[in-house]
Amino acid sequence: MKMNQEMSMMDKFTNYVMLDGKKSLAKKIMDDTFEEIKNKGNKTPVSIFDKALENVMPKIEVRPKRVWGSIYQVPQEVAQKRQIFLAAKWLIEAARSKKGASFSKFLAIELIEAANETGVAFKKKLEVYKMADANKAFARFANKKRKK
Repeated sequence: MKMNQEMSMMDKFTNYVMLDGKKSLAKKIMDDTFEEIKNKGNKTPVSIFDKALENVMPKIEVRPKRVWGSIYQVPQEVAQKRQIFLAAKWLIEAARSKKGASFSKFLAIELIEAANETGVAFKKKLEVYKMADANKAFARFANKKRKK
């Protein structure tokens, strides 16, 4: 079961990497990324990938809510699917923002840094947590019944 879930996470991440429907290119980028992680001295790139995603997935985020004409940033829990989406989005954005070498090298570096709880994507998660902490006074406006 875990292996099947792992593969679906990798497939989903590959789909997020994909641009203009070029899946074969996205798969090659992912293969190059895992090869780069191996070259950096990590024996199991899949475990680095899993650890990086786990470290970057946010458990809470702020969402705008309109109350009596004012808009408050209300902290709310994040659904599992959205956690995966946000983690992948932040990791890919961090890798794409860097210039100078191939995307797969930057993605490998970002995954390794996220697994070690550093890097741009992990800092983005910390920013979201700081924002949620700063707005915890507005948590009373959160919807109590929320579909998941």
